[in-house]
Order: sequence, then C-alpha cells, then structure tokens
Amino acid sequence: MEDSRKSHKPHCLVLSFPVQGHINPMLQFSKRLIHKGAGVTFVTTRFMSKTLHGLSSNPSISLETISDGFDDGGMKAASSLEAYLDRFWKIGPETLSELVERLISSGRPPSCIVYNSFLPWALDVAQKYGLVGAVFFTMSCAVSSVFYHCQKGLLEVPVRKQVLLPGMPPLEPQDMPSYVSDPESYPANLGVLVGQFSNLDKVDWVLCNTVYELEQELVDWFMKVMPFRTIGPTVPSSYLDNRLEQDTEYGLSIFQPEHDTTMKWLSTKPKGSVVYVSFGSVAELKIDQMQEIAMGLKRSNRYFLWVVRSSEEDKLPQDYAKETAQKGLIVTWCPQLEVLAHEALGLFLTHCGWNSTLEALTLGVPMMAIPQWTDQPTNAKHIMDVWKMGLRPPVDERGVVRSEDIENCIREIMEGERGKEMRENAGKWRKITKEAVSEGGSSDRNIEEFVASLIDKL
Repeated sequence: MEDSRKSHKPHCLVLSFPVQGHINPMLQFSKRLIHKGAGVTFVTTRFMSKTLHGLSSNPSISLETISDGFDDGGMKAASSLEAYLDRFWKIGPETLSELVERLISSGRPPSCIVYNSFLPWALDVAQKYGLVGAVFFTMSCAVSSVFYHCQKGLLEVPVRKQVLLPGMPPLEPQDMPSYVSDPESYPANLGVLVGQFSNLDKVDWVLCNTVYELEQELVDWFMKVMPFRTIGPTVPSSYLDNRLEQDTEYGLSIFQPEHDTTMKWLSTKPKGSVVYVSFGSVAELKIDQMQEIAMGLKRSNRYFLWVVRSSEEDKLPQDYAKETAQKGLIVTWCPQLEVLAHEALGLFLTHCGWNSTLEALTLGVPMMAIPQWTDQPTNAKHIMDVWKMGLRPPVDERGVVRSEDIENCIREIMEGERGKEMRENAGKWRKITKEAVSEGGSSDRNIEEFVASLIDKL
C-alpha cells in the first residue's frame, strides 16, 4: 500500500465525543479537509458506530473506532456521567494509541489528530507519536471564552453579577452557560468544560466551529493568546457554497425524520408564514413550559410546525394535536435544514443549541430564543443583542416563559417593525456565513492554511 507520506497527502484522524451534536460538525469539517486534499479517518466509540449507520455512507471517509469502556451500551450504560468519564479517560487513550499503531503498521500513518475539545487526553496520544495535535471546539467562541476564563481562575464560579470579558458584550448571570451560573447542578459537566483548556498551551492548532465575522473582536483576542482559527459554519455545502458534491445533509441522525409529511405540509403554506419549533435532540422541557408554548402557539393563530420527540409527547395538553390540526403539524423529528431553508418559514423558536443557531444564521431565519441549559443562554444573548436577529422572552418566577410572552414575540417578529429589522439582519448574516466558506472566505482560507501546514510537515 502506498505510504501517505510519499503521496504528499496528510492523513487526519478526526476524533469526536460520542453525541450527535458533536459528531455532525466534525464530520462536516472532515468533508472540507478532503476537499482541500487531506485524507480522513473518522474515529468514534464502538457503541456509537453501531448506532449511527449514516457514518459509513461517505466513501471518502474511513471509519475506525476506539473504546469508551462501555462498548455495549455507551454513555447510558454508565451509573453516572462521572463514572462514564472516568472510564473513558482511562480506556480511550489506550485504544486510541492502539489504533494509531495499527494504522502506522498498515502503511497508513496519521499525520495529525483533530480531536473534540471534550477529549483533551487525545493531545497526549498525538504527542506520543509525534503527530500534529489540533483541538476542535464545537461551541461558539463566546462560550469557549467563558470556560477559558474559568480554567485560568479569572472568572469566579458561580457567577452572581455582571461580567465583562474581552471582545464580548456585558454578560448578566442569566446570559452565562448554566454550568457557570449554577455549577452545583452539573459538577461533572463543568469539569469537562473547564478541562478543555487544561493543555491548550501544548496544542498546535485550535479550530473553532464559528465564523470570524460573527465574533470578530473575540476571535482577534483569542488569536493573540493561542493558535486559534475559525472554520465554520459546519453546515452541508449545498446550503452554503455548493462546492462539495452531493453534500446535502449531515448523513447522521439518531431519530428517523418524518420527511414527506413535513415537506408536503410546508409546501402548502404561504411564504414566511410558519413558526418552526424545535428544542433539539437532548433538551427535556418542564411540563409547565410545554403547556405554555402550546398555548402561545394556539393564541398566536399562526401556522406552526413543532418537533416533539416521542419521549416528550405526554407533556402536551390533552387532544392538543387534534384541536390545532387546522394550523399546526406536530412531528417526532424532521429534516431541520430543509425546513429552515423552506420559503414558508417565518420564525424559528429554538433552544439555541449552537448547531441550530448556526443553521438559522446560515439560512437567514429570525429566532425566538428559549434557552434551557449548557451554552444556550450565551447563544441567546448573542442572537438578540449582538446579531440582532431574534428576541428572548422573559421567564417568570418558575423559570418558565409564559404563553402571552411567546404570543407577543411571535407577533413582534412576524408582523412588527423590529421583525423587519431582524429579517434584514438575518439576510446579512446569511450572506456573511456563505462567504466565509466560499473560495477565499475567512473559514476557507483557515482550512486551506491548516491542510497546507500538514503537507509541509510530510
């Protein structure tokens, strides 16, 4: 077999944390690396590789696995998140080392490990074998900055007052990632998130799934303190620059989308008339919040498409789907990119997960932000006050957004003067994100520079 060093084609191992929201952006980045002339082996856990069949559908990407110590059940088989992480941190480096050795002996030596920031031990493995180490952040630059300042001891946790960080708007406690404003609730998660920065002083590259122009001041600041580059948005090429053939979807989904039902229904609706509601693949809403959203949508008298996962369906008011059938369609999962790109869409009511936020920015859809936890409050702050393409309704003493506020936001965005301004801003960000990955754009140049540096090292 031809040695990759002789063929002048760098070989990247791309290692993801085993959840869909991390795998999808890293898989999209892998396609961009291949487009720039690198070879890619995508690495995930043995259990996850059994769950996600779409991974092997791209013939250019080889698939390999390592063990997290729970090959038969994955994260859910562990007694707690702490137990899962402890075991993964022990078994992961061993099995990744075995994989690197096997690839070297088979004549396909890797030149680089691009690893998810949640797995900082992968850098030790890269350095053990003399490989380039590139950390990949699946969060926004702003959220990364909050955890960076925590790790450096520059931000006291829990945050109880307004915080000023370089290159960012003032952040109130409710704008902070939940792990920072309420660390007691998620001690293991905070450890992982802060730990992402534990060995960054030794890393060769820091790659972030954002767009330079979206977070310019902050990116400039990061570039002064580490080898930081933006490479996003990691959205399939057909929604952006269209330079990657047949790149129309992520290729991975844990849930089966109700594709035909959804798209047929949308095609009968007027332009800009539909409210799309989705809280992603993980968030579990309080019953109170589900009921308030249900009432707010009903009162707004707008068409709505609502993704309610089967595990959440019992939180809906009784007979709700039947009562609202004239205006609404409730599905268990849907092809989100196709929905957001559809001309019938007028508003995205979102939990503000970073992937969903980037998709809405990329497709120019105004948002109503109802963040739940993790990085979502910080993303919501930027949607409303920095990118000015959405609203975040207030929460009551239960921490719930009330139906009247949901109804008012829908009207404001879809009918009001501010809504007009938001649509204009959404169109502007759509253009900017598209340009970033097009030839010569900020992210395109950074990916090119990264691959060129790997070629130079061959």
